[in-house]
Amino acid sequence: MIRSEHAEAITLGIGDGANDVNMICEAHVGVGIQGLEGMQAARSSDYAISQFSFLKPLLFYHGREAYRRNSILAIYMFYKNILFVMPQFWYGFTSAFSGQTLYEPIIYQFYNVAFTAFPIMVFAILDQEYTKEVFLTDPTKYVIGLMNEYFSATLVTRTVMKGIFNGMMITLFVF
Repeated sequence: MIRSEHAEAITLGIGDGANDVNMICEAHVGVGIQGLEGMQAARSSDYAISQFSFLKPLLFYHGREAYRRNSILAIYMFYKNILFVMPQFWYGFTSAFSGQTLYEPIIYQFYNVAFTAFPIMVFAILDQEYTKEVFLTDPTKYVIGLMNEYFSATLVTRTVMKGIFNGMMITLFVF
C-alpha cells in the first residue's frame, strides 16, 4: 500500500514467518528473522538475522555505514574514470584527433589495478567513522542518508568538474 501511494518512498519489510513473505518480497529491502514459524521469511529476504535484537545494529550501524561507504566509492569511481579519460581527450586537441594515444597500453591496466583495487582495499580495512556503540546510542548520526550528505547531484557535479579540471592540469603539466 505504501509503494502505491508514495512512489518515491523506499520501503523496508521485516517479518519472521511465512505470512510475512509477500510483504518482504514487495519491499525494496526485506529483512527476514528466523522464527518459530520456520525459515520462509529468512529465505525470501535480502537480509536474514536470527534474533530481533540484531535488527537495530543492522539498520543503524550497517545500513548507515553501507550508504556512506558505497557513496564514497561511487564518487571515487566517477573521479577516477574521468581523471583517466580527460588527459586523452585534451591530448586529442594537440594531436589533431589523429587517434594517437597518450598512454602506453600497459598503463591502462596498471591504472585500473593501482587506483581501483588498492585504495578500496585500504579504505575497507581502515575506514571506521565512529564506533558501533556511538551509532546505537546516538540516532542523529543516521540522518546523513536522509540529507544526501555523501551522494547528491551537487556532489557528483563537483566531482565531475574537478576530474575535468585535474585532467586538463595533468595534460598541461606533461606538455
